[in-house]
Amino acid sequence: MDTIVILDFGSQYTRLIARRIRELQVYCEIWPYHLQGRRLDLPEIKGIILSGSPFSVIDKNAPSLPPQVLASNKPVLGICYGMQLLISSLGGKVVKAQGREYGKAKLTITERGGIFQNLGGEMVCWMSHGDSVKELPDSLLGVARTEDCEYAAVRDQEGKIWGIQFHPEVSHTPFGKEILANFVFGICGSRPEWTPESIIQQQIQWIRNEIKGEKVICALSGGVDSVTAAVLTYRAIGDQLTCIFVNNGLLRKGEPEKVLHNMEKLLGKDRVIYADAQERFLAELKGVLDPEEKRKIIGRVFIEVFEEEAQKLGQATFLLQGTTYPDVIESVSVSGPSARIKTHHNVGGLPEHMNLRVIEPLRFLFKDEVRKLAGQLKVPEDIVWRQPFPGPGLAVRIIGEVTEERLEVLRELDFIINQELKRSPIYKKLWQSFGVLVPVRSVGVMGDERTYRYVGVLRAVMSEDGMTADWSRISYDTLDTIARRVVNEVPGIGRMVYDITSKPPATIEWE
Repeated sequence: MDTIVILDFGSQYTRLIARRIRELQVYCEIWPYHLQGRRLDLPEIKGIILSGSPFSVIDKNAPSLPPQVLASNKPVLGICYGMQLLISSLGGKVVKAQGREYGKAKLTITERGGIFQNLGGEMVCWMSHGDSVKELPDSLLGVARTEDCEYAAVRDQEGKIWGIQFHPEVSHTPFGKEILANFVFGICGSRPEWTPESIIQQQIQWIRNEIKGEKVICALSGGVDSVTAAVLTYRAIGDQLTCIFVNNGLLRKGEPEKVLHNMEKLLGKDRVIYADAQERFLAELKGVLDPEEKRKIIGRVFIEVFEEEAQKLGQATFLLQGTTYPDVIESVSVSGPSARIKTHHNVGGLPEHMNLRVIEPLRFLFKDEVRKLAGQLKVPEDIVWRQPFPGPGLAVRIIGEVTEERLEVLRELDFIINQELKRSPIYKKLWQSFGVLVPVRSVGVMGDERTYRYVGVLRAVMSEDGMTADWSRISYDTLDTIARRVVNEVPGIGRMVYDITSKPPATIEWE
């Protein structure tokens, strides 16, 4: 399959570049800039994109351009730091700018064609850089500029190497997608083969090659990720798959019953095993306050339960998980100099020694791609569009220690929030909406009596894939209804607040 490789130099926008390329139905992978033994000269690789970076190319410890990039003779597009790195590597000069260029700028295209094919002479673009190009190497020439940036876009004589100082992947560059399309199709000659149908065919074959005749246990949560992974794997290996749904006591109101009902309809009753481990999880979490420790405990106990159930089934070799790309990105620095944000229970919380091998067929898919796959696999819409739910469940929506009493309070709070939001037109636009329990008591008054109860939080955000998110502008009437109902109907909560922090700087979950 035709592939575009993105070399990640640590930019916060690298994943957004990948999303934009995949939206063009062309497969792309994010590789660490130092390659780690990977080869760029493979025939399926049609082009290379160099990402931005928090570094300056003039820093002594700045990431360098691997010799393979130019030696591969593949088309190259450098974005921001990537462009400056190309210019510096080819003999040009990059210096500290007099002032940082940040935000929207008017781009004047002095030479149309190539990545600017079928675009006008001027367009808006989005800049974010503190260095500037002072001198071009002889092999490159300028093809676009802004008022503050003489070399906003460059190319080589053959039109195979391109550099742009601005960011085409962000929505603030209105014609950014067209620029990327011109590079991917016009310069690289890629074919749009990355479709739900092709992904399903490819992954079914991969699963069969990996599993062969072995048995697989599926870690089933009931969300679109684990359900899609289960249905896809069932298509590949049939009765070699058994799904195990663990009730860890950290689920939402009525969720265990709903998950079992959905999965029995999709796979049949004999393919789903119910494991009640509520008391076990709560005992392990007793007295634990640190969120990372919670996640690690939950991950460990999950695996222990699965291994025990696997032993009952006999000879199971693989553990199937619905891990997706954002999980991997946030848990581990998989693609260069990027920071770990938090550990996901199904990625970084796994114990070092396991009796089951993990298989993750969705590991390099974004959420929207998983949903498209689910639709193609005939997964019911209420599962496809079910909001993401964290692996550690309500444990990371209770600040501090997790207790049965706090879980019951949070379940009722969360139930009211989603009941009311589903009545609002905004609900289908939300990425996630849920309650958080802050076990800090606040003074209030009900009737003529003083109250001293917990604080409840409403969190509702909009996002494309969970990598970034903005708080949702819910109507005052809906907020008022939620607050009144929670305080009146949920024993233990005396005050409601609305979290209006975006991601970044916050994460979507509170822990």
